[in-house]
Formats: sequence, structure tokens, C-alpha cells
Amino acid sequence: MSDEAYPEIAIPPQLTPEELDVLRKKAGERDQYLDLAARARAEFENYQKRNQRDRELERKYAFGPLALDLLPIYDNLDRAVVASQQAGDTGPLTQGVAMVIGQFLELLKRHGITRIDCVGKPFDPNLHQAVMQKPVEDVEPNTILQVLEQGFLNQDRVLRPAKVIVSTKS
Repeated sequence: MSDEAYPEIAIPPQLTPEELDVLRKKAGERDQYLDLAARARAEFENYQKRNQRDRELERKYAFGPLALDLLPIYDNLDRAVVASQQAGDTGPLTQGVAMVIGQFLELLKRHGITRIDCVGKPFDPNLHQAVMQKPVEDVEPNTILQVLEQGFLNQDRVLRPAKVIVSTKS
């Protein structure tokens, strides 16, 4: 190999102790800035991940406030069907309102809003709100006897707790 392939490398002159200290300080500053840049990059990546999670959660639970506003309408339709059935009316109007309730529940279900299944289940204060207690002999204590107002879940969160009557020891 020829000497032309490898140009001569200039060897720096000997450094004084002061110059060496300055170089060490500069190297320390460089390391500090590199560390700061790495931390800023990691912080930004964490921010992006957190922001993405927040957007996904927002999309997941977005229908909840609207559904909460619509639930009193469901309650009134349900009361109308129950009252007409108690009065002995099973005519086309009652059947039509029952169909509307079914469509309404199906719409809610498509958006992740589901009813809380209650009757005969143990009382859970996270899902239910006990409005009354009723002494019953042949039922375990703290069992839900009757639902006064239906509760709903938005995905896995309680949108509205069910208002229930709970059994007690007689």
C-alpha cells in the first residue's frame, strides 16, 4: 500500500494542564447536554404515549354523557310499559313502546352502554345504590330483591348505579 492512501495525521502538541482542564470541563458539559437531550426525548415519547392513551379513553367513553342524558327517557318509557301491563293493556301501543325500548337498548349496546344485571345478585355498592331494605326469610341477606331504577355501565365504568331494594335478615 502506498503512503498516498493514508494521509498524515497531525499529532496535536502537548496540552498544558490548564488546557486539559478546559477540555475536561467541555467534555463534562457535552455529556450533560447529551443526557439532557436523551431525557427530553424520553419525556416527549412518554408524552406522546400518554396523549395517545388519553385520546383512546376519550373515544371509548365519549358516548357516556349523551347516554346519561337519555336514560331518563328510557326510564319513562319503561314506566309507561309497566303501568300499561299492570292495567291489563297489552295492545299495539304497549307493544310499540316496548319495541322502542328494545331499539333504544340495542342502540346503547352498540355504543358500549349496557344494563347492570341485578335481581337475585348480591348487593355490590360499586354497582348498586340501596334505596330500601326488606326483611325476607327465604333469601340470603344482601341479595337484590327488586330494581327501582335500572343501572347502566359505560364499557367497564358505572354510568349510573342501579337503585335497588335489598334483603335483610327477618
